[in-house]
Amino acid sequence: MNFPKDLNYSKEHEWTKAKDGYALVGITDYAQDKLGSIVFVELPVTGKNFKKGDVLVTVDSVKAVAEVYAPVSGQVEEINESLRDNPEWINRDAYGQGWMVKLKMDDPSELSSLLSSEAYQAFVAQEEAKG
Repeated sequence: MNFPKDLNYSKEHEWTKAKDGYALVGITDYAQDKLGSIVFVELPVTGKNFKKGDVLVTVDSVKAVAEVYAPVSGQVEEINESLRDNPEWINRDAYGQGWMVKLKMDDPSELSSLLSSEAYQAFVAQEEAKG
């Protein structure tokens, strides 16, 4: 499993890379591994506003349908259009080509409620231990 140190993580398995008031969002390597082969991604429309915890994206895999929650509040600035034709990029490169949404954050202080790489790794280890 890959846990890049320059990202923040949610307990719902989203990652966030914040820069200059914007947050790039996707699902973690752990989440894509648990979902299996991703076959479809339903992305939001540009300009739509989301509150922290709202369903931001829906991901369909061979195993399940999963909801991706907004880790911070904000407006959709950009979506990864390439995922419409290449949803498998999330499986191959969850933190790179597999990014989903770029949000213009309403309140960057919300980032402080997210987990560091180390804290997320510990959280995943606890989840795995529970079975």
